[in-house]
Amino acid sequence: MLLFLIIVVIIVAQPAWLLKKLYPIDYKADIRASAISYKVDPHLVAAIIRAETNFQTGMVSKKGALGLMQIMPTTAEWIVEKAGFEQVDEETLRNRADVSIELGVWYLASLHKQFDENNIVVIAAYNAGPGKVRQWLDSGEWNGTLEDAGKIPYKETRDYVQKVVKYYNKYKDLYPELEP
Repeated sequence: MLLFLIIVVIIVAQPAWLLKKLYPIDYKADIRASAISYKVDPHLVAAIIRAETNFQTGMVSKKGALGLMQIMPTTAEWIVEKAGFEQVDEETLRNRADVSIELGVWYLASLHKQFDENNIVVIAAYNAGPGKVRQWLDSGEWNGTLEDAGKIPYKETRDYVQKVVKYYNKYKDLYPELEP
C-alpha cells in the first residue's frame, strides 16, 4: 500500500526528472546550434522531431520523407539549392541527425517568413506543405489559430498540430536551457 501511495504521489506531482524521462531531447547541441543560426525556437524544433521520429535517425515514412525531421527528398533538394548548402544525398539525410536538423530548421525559418512568424501555421505547413496551408488560409477554411485547428481540412494535420503544440509546451517548461 505504501508503494502504491508513493507511486500516486510521484505521478500527481510530476517531478521534472520524471517528465524529462517521458519527454527526452536528444541532439540538444545540434538543435540549439541550428536554432540559433536560423532564429527558430529550439523547443519547436525538438517538438517537431519528437512528433516526426521520436529522435530516431534512419527513419523513412510511407510517403518517402527521410531522417530525423522527415524531410521529403524534393524538399531537401529545394532547401539545398535555396540555402546554398553542399549537395546532400538521401543516405546522409536519412542517417545524419546534424544534417537533418540543419535542413529542417532552415526550412522552418523559411516557413516562418512565409507565414508571418505564426508558429501554428508553420507547424501545419511543415506537415501538409505550405501550398496547401496557404490555400486553406486564403479560402477562409482555416484562420491559422490553434483555437480553430479543428477546421484544418486534413485530419492528419489537425492531429499533428495538436501533438506538436503539446510537445512544444512540455519542452519549453522542462528545458529552459535550450533558449539561446
